[in-house]
Amino acid sequence: MTGPVIGDDGVARCPWGAGDPVNLAYHDIEWGMPVEGEAAHLERLTLEAFQSGLSWLTILNKREAFREVFAGFEADVVAAYGDGDVERLMAEPRIVRNRRKIDAAVTNARATVALRDRGGLVDLLWSFRPDTTPAPHDTADQATTSPESIALSTELKRIGFAHVGATTMYALMEAIGIVDDHLVGCHRRGASGVWSG
Repeated sequence: MTGPVIGDDGVARCPWGAGDPVNLAYHDIEWGMPVEGEAAHLERLTLEAFQSGLSWLTILNKREAFREVFAGFEADVVAAYGDGDVERLMAEPRIVRNRRKIDAAVTNARATVALRDRGGLVDLLWSFRPDTTPAPHDTADQATTSPESIALSTELKRIGFAHVGATTMYALMEAIGIVDDHLVGCHRRGASGVWSG
């Protein structure tokens, strides 16, 4: 277990965000911050699914390529991808070439389009925000799932989403500020404006 780490700049951060400069920038600027719009939420959901079994740094380093080949995560465009597009993505060395995850990305874009007449992806994701957010003091206190992430995963699967397990959905909830899992003492704790303290 590890608490916040003080960097060379004298700033306290979650341990994973205190080393590699790419991780540090993501931690300090993006992780735990709400995003706006359907495409941004679909991007985060898709990238969390691609991260499963890999390091997040791998995904961050490939993110611009993911954005390019998945048309900025515009759901209508990705939902129209066919077999030829999947083969093109499987041959793209700049992304993670996993057919199950690529198929899930297309499936999830289609499910996102279908969800629009029921309030949309953004409202659905945020409807699973818990009443209180965790307050982890060290890494041993940080959860990998929650009742809300389990419920969100169950609902997404029910309406046709794929590769949206409870752990992946908890990571999504952390990433976009539905929960604030910055360690107590980390300089980013409470920065999202969604939660304070």
